[in-house]
Amino acid sequence: MSDNSFTGRSEATKADVSAIQVDDPILEMRDASVTFDMDRGESRVLDQVNLDVQRNEILGVVGESGSGKSMFASALLDAVVDPGTLSGDITYHPDPDRSVDVLDLSPEQLRELRWEEISMVFQGAQSSFNPTTTIRDHFEETIEAHNYDMAQGMAHARELLEDLYLEPDRVLDAYPHELSGGMQQRALIALSLVLEPNVLVMDEPTAALDLLMQRSILSLLNDLQEKYDLTVVFITHDLPLVAGLADRLAVMYAFEFAEVGPADEIIRNPTHPYTRSLLKAVPNLDTPLQEMQPIEGMAPDPVDVPEGCSYHPRCPLADDVCRASNPAYHAVDDSDDHVAACFHWEQASDVLSLTTDGETEHAEIVGKQSADPVVSLTDVDVHFEQEADGGLLSIFDDPDLVHAVDDVSLDVYENDVVALVGESGCGKTTLGKTSIAAQRPTGGSVTYREQDVWDAKDGVGDVETPFEAIRRSLQMVHQDPGGSLNPNRKVQASLEAPLKHWNTGMDAEDRKERVFSMLEYVGMSPPEDYAGRYPHQLSGGEQQRVALIRALLMNPDLILADEAVSALDVSLRVEVMDLMLELQDVFDTSYLFISHNLSNARYFAGNAGGRIGVMYLGEIVEIGPAEEIIANPKHPYTKVLKWSTADLEVDQDVEEPPISSIDIPDPVDPPSGCRFHTRCPEAREACARQQPSLDEHASDDEHRVACFREYDQSHEYWESEPIDDGESTDLFADGSDAAEIESDD
Repeated sequence: MSDNSFTGRSEATKADVSAIQVDDPILEMRDASVTFDMDRGESRVLDQVNLDVQRNEILGVVGESGSGKSMFASALLDAVVDPGTLSGDITYHPDPDRSVDVLDLSPEQLRELRWEEISMVFQGAQSSFNPTTTIRDHFEETIEAHNYDMAQGMAHARELLEDLYLEPDRVLDAYPHELSGGMQQRALIALSLVLEPNVLVMDEPTAALDLLMQRSILSLLNDLQEKYDLTVVFITHDLPLVAGLADRLAVMYAFEFAEVGPADEIIRNPTHPYTRSLLKAVPNLDTPLQEMQPIEGMAPDPVDVPEGCSYHPRCPLADDVCRASNPAYHAVDDSDDHVAACFHWEQASDVLSLTTDGETEHAEIVGKQSADPVVSLTDVDVHFEQEADGGLLSIFDDPDLVHAVDDVSLDVYENDVVALVGESGCGKTTLGKTSIAAQRPTGGSVTYREQDVWDAKDGVGDVETPFEAIRRSLQMVHQDPGGSLNPNRKVQASLEAPLKHWNTGMDAEDRKERVFSMLEYVGMSPPEDYAGRYPHQLSGGEQQRVALIRALLMNPDLILADEAVSALDVSLRVEVMDLMLELQDVFDTSYLFISHNLSNARYFAGNAGGRIGVMYLGEIVEIGPAEEIIANPKHPYTKVLKWSTADLEVDQDVEEPPISSIDIPDPVDPPSGCRFHTRCPEAREACARQQPSLDEHASDDEHRVACFREYDQSHEYWESEPIDDGESTDLFADGSDAAEIESDD
């Protein structure tokens, strides 16, 4: 075991040592560095990091992408991939009286350590499973490889799957692709725990999931940690996600920890300027829209980290001392366990104020929408045939019908923003593609400025607007900008391609000037530098800017932004959404914004005076002005989505989800009546028989909801019996119950 001297930073003090040490460490990291030799120099992706992990704690490690979080996780298990070099000391304590030097273990000892003592859960469950073998095979192979008793191991596997609200027989006999993303991730967590490790390291384990599934898994993880006495290291770029779960938070910036301390102190009294800026940049449901601000600048290149404090190029408090010297950890308010690596930690709260306590007046933002719609959807259905997956004989069966979108009507106006939110698989993207004529509906109609889109495509009737002109006016920005850009084309070539196709009158010099002016407008300067790069040479935010420029070069009337910011760091989302709204003013375009994140939808639609539409199993169940939907959600499903949206509150309990089932029903066989009744805590027998209308009984033309709880007392809902699905959390604790509705009438 290494000694306890703290040599990772210059000017180390006694406060440094006491702050990173804990009473009963299960893991100790001292002076850990990871480097890669590159053609342009040494890339240091972990820089002399020192940290202790307390036994049985949940440690949240947060920071922007590229800050070194995943490398920190790999270093804990001595799992840094070649040609990376890991140096320093990492000590594992299976119990308080034993120490294991992780970096001195043989390959066989490392294999045992990584499953039996310290296990890891990665971000993409799909890539962690072998697609050709069942989930049962994965468990049995793991148990057998470590010489564990098979009967006992599989009994424990069943117990873990049940703990994670999964049906063991169904999941064990399934192939990975037969499970939803949430089911795959829970099965992977169970697999990682089957050998009963002491430590579970989770690297962005919920990043690919929608918020309801994320919050549900956090609730289950909290239960597992208590039941099995686990130590959990939870790595994420999403600070609100882990705020209410973690005991301690470690904020990482530029490959080292900038601030470490108890979660409640980090959230309520952050002292490092980066932590404060990170909190201020996080979209949430409570902060007034005008108070959310992006972090200026970019994180440093690991080959060229600035001298002195690595944050000084982005910090409003930076001075000559910051630029010359690397700050030591300072104990915050003489605390034993809260430290910040900043010379000016005492002044940070004065210069970088956070949201004020108490009630803050929310400014009303009025939109600039036109009176007539640009795109209108009327009673739109989109159904897909899904081939049966039952072997050779299934080729004689009729294909299943997937109800992706059912009976949806929606108008999108000029300069409008409509944000569609809901779980994965609810039909958001399908509805969006149908709106921009990228998907033909199986029922209903889609019109662009009163021209039926598919009549124009098929040449039916009197076509006033050609289909080519319609498609040019309806553009799309994808979730993964890197995947939507040709990796073999430089930025300039990718951006000039649509101009060559649609603006044949422009010569090469005109195209170049147009591209360069757009790059400069979105902050990619000097433009000639960015124009000559390939997509892989751009950051995620820069790639998304290029994708946005490409769509806007067509001067479109409507852009489908399909999860356009979900792949970006939390700190970048506000910046990119601000840019999109700024460009809306310049180009007079509208957005159909798809998101599973209610906070992002609120920020984007709210700042444009737009609307939020809530989708569930192919239907819009609630729609209205953004701030009204957030402040006064009426549909039980909207309330569940609001519950699932983590806020920056450490006192919130990570309770069980207020729904009857974590998993969404199969769209091949959607429930009868109200489709949400199988999960709704307020469902009654009438909900299973009848389908509520979005328009019927609507008291407000702007805010509409499809729920029988909004109907008057004469409806049979109020006299029918509740559907008993066990205990559920009361979503209507605000008093909007039957008695109150009756008194209003």
